[in-house]
Amino acid sequence: MLRISHLTKIYGKSGKKAVDDLSLTIESGDIFGFIGHNGAGKTTTIKSAVGILDFEQGEILVDGKDIKKQPEACKAVMAYIPDNPDLYGSLTGIQYLNFVCDLYGVSKNDREQRIKTYADAFEITKNLGDLISSYSHGMRQKLAVISALVHRPKLLILDEPFVGLDPTASHRLKEMMKELCAEGGAIFFSTHVLEVAEKLCNKIAIIKNGKLISVGDTDTVKGDASLEDVFLELTGDE
Repeated sequence: MLRISHLTKIYGKSGKKAVDDLSLTIESGDIFGFIGHNGAGKTTTIKSAVGILDFEQGEILVDGKDIKKQPEACKAVMAYIPDNPDLYGSLTGIQYLNFVCDLYGVSKNDREQRIKTYADAFEITKNLGDLISSYSHGMRQKLAVISALVHRPKLLILDEPFVGLDPTASHRLKEMMKELCAEGGAIFFSTHVLEVAEKLCNKIAIIKNGKLISVGDTDTVKGDASLEDVFLELTGDE
């Protein structure tokens, strides 16, 4: 579903490699956790994968298509939620969701049913008529999640998706992530919440200073220890 091959991203004249020869494969059914310190290269990798950032070396395929050569085809089957969703504050929640549905060609009947289902689940139905500028951070995050799910993507890419969500919303998002993968979709997401990654993900990658230092099935990566212990050991923290 997502294949990243030898990705290298260089910033500035200094030639600093934010991501250095990184390769990952996320297959249908995977909930793939991507963990590392701030500045390790997680967001750079994610933004390259969704077509926001150009990159100097490597190849990224989404559902078999090249993100550089066929960006529209790639984006048609994926959804992306950044770590700080920047939504259109001058629109109401329902206007924004209809705008997203228009972009992805979601039919009137499908959008009405899906918006109701997701808005009820995240308990923001009564707020959809309000301007997004009046939303709290948590409500904006919920709206971003709904907008990502409403067109039923094959690939869901998330950067710190649980930040700002209350416990109930976090639980419901986890269940929806599992459902998407059970239906043949795939999820690639970064998180600092290692306990969530350990319980939710079937695969894990750990990145440090732009380089992968561990990747594989979650049970294999953590062995007999906790993911937190393994992460601290591999990243050199005490």
